[in-house]
Amino acid sequence: MIIYNVTVNIDNSIHNEWLTWIKEHIPQVLATGHFKEAKLTKVLVEEEMGGVTYSIQYRAHSREALEDYYANHAEGLRQDGLKRFADKMLAFRTELEVVDEYSVNFK
Repeated sequence: MIIYNVTVNIDNSIHNEWLTWIKEHIPQVLATGHFKEAKLTKVLVEEEMGGVTYSIQYRAHSREALEDYYANHAEGLRQDGLKRFADKMLAFRTELEVVDEYSVNFK
């Protein structure tokens, strides 16, 4: 299982506008058909640079699905955010491989 993680630091001046936008953007990414689900999380560590930081984690169907997303969808979907928020956000992307998963089941 591959997780495509996008971490974004948002300037306080556009925070609310960006949050509204990302909640519309995530379904667009999922609509490409390359991901099973997504989670939008707020990073609870205060950044020295200020602003608010979020992590969006997309679970890819496979490595091939992620590669196809990069080749056919990623650039177009990124452009909208860059046009809207250009110098008010900083984003970086990482790929994570799930090695194992654990859960606790209480009865």
